[in-house]
Amino acid sequence: MARKQYSHHEEHIDETWLIPYSDMLTLLLALFIVLYASSQIDQKKFEQLAQSFSYAFRGNTSIFESVRTVPYAVDGPSQMPVLPKTPAVVSGMAGANEQAYMIETVQLVELKKQLDRYIAENNLAGDIQTALTDDGLMIRIKDTALFASGRAELKPESLRLGTEIARMIAPLPQRVIVAGHTDNMPINTPEFPSNWDLSTVRALNFMKYMLSQAEIKPERISVSGYGEYRPVASNDTEEGRAKNRRVEVLIMRSYLPDGIKR
Repeated sequence: MARKQYSHHEEHIDETWLIPYSDMLTLLLALFIVLYASSQIDQKKFEQLAQSFSYAFRGNTSIFESVRTVPYAVDGPSQMPVLPKTPAVVSGMAGANEQAYMIETVQLVELKKQLDRYIAENNLAGDIQTALTDDGLMIRIKDTALFASGRAELKPESLRLGTEIARMIAPLPQRVIVAGHTDNMPINTPEFPSNWDLSTVRALNFMKYMLSQAEIKPERISVSGYGEYRPVASNDTEEGRAKNRRVEVLIMRSYLPDGIKR
């Protein structure tokens, strides 16, 4: 007696819509974060962010999709070179980096807000300035807030400032550059034969103090001394020379506006 054959077909719900849906939610979340912080971003930077969002919404590659490698062909005894990445893969890489740039911008904006709040609460507006630039977040400190004239030892009253800056930048992954600058008035002492020596030692001392106050990875931070050769104002007046005597702390972006990783 022949048995009846029964086939059981399980119907599976198509869940492929979850990937673009999750992408859309992620982009919307980033959009609202950037819009919230946009009051602290200059118009040029905000337009770049808007272009990045427009690009991301037009793309077809999921931000959760792993970047694939393109195989190469072997023809006879010689091996063919690796083929260029397809437009879809390149688009996915660029989109992911642009999103990383936007997230990094939000991080730097939040750090700028913290610094500006500290500056306002401690009446330091005349000594410290912050600016978000294409290179990153710049913290500019007048030399009189840190050092006595012609000296490179940190003044006791400046230590709290160094501690606060160190604690604020410690959680971030970006590289940090501490740079010293002077005016064009020559210095020639046994300790500092030139303005280059003075500017470099000042930056080095400030960097060492920050490293002692927070868990900043030493490989993240570096020092430069520019002497009088990168002025921000004219050295023809005392006011201009005072602006040029400074220490700058740059929290450098890891990603450029076009999504390229440094």
